[in-house]
Amino acid sequence: MPPTEEIVCTDDDCFLDLFENHYTYDVPDDFDVSELSCPVCGGTDCLEVVEL
Repeated sequence: MPPTEEIVCTDDDCFLDLFENHYTYDVPDDFDVSELSCPVCGGTDCLEVVEL
């Protein structure tokens, strides 16, 4: 099963609180949330993976 991550945006000016990112089977092993950007504010250093 491909990985799924819940990601939060920590930017105080952004109204997005949480989104899910669904990966495919061919995602590189070294890929992480630092390579993504917030779909609302566009920030890149404000995203954090939710650890359950």
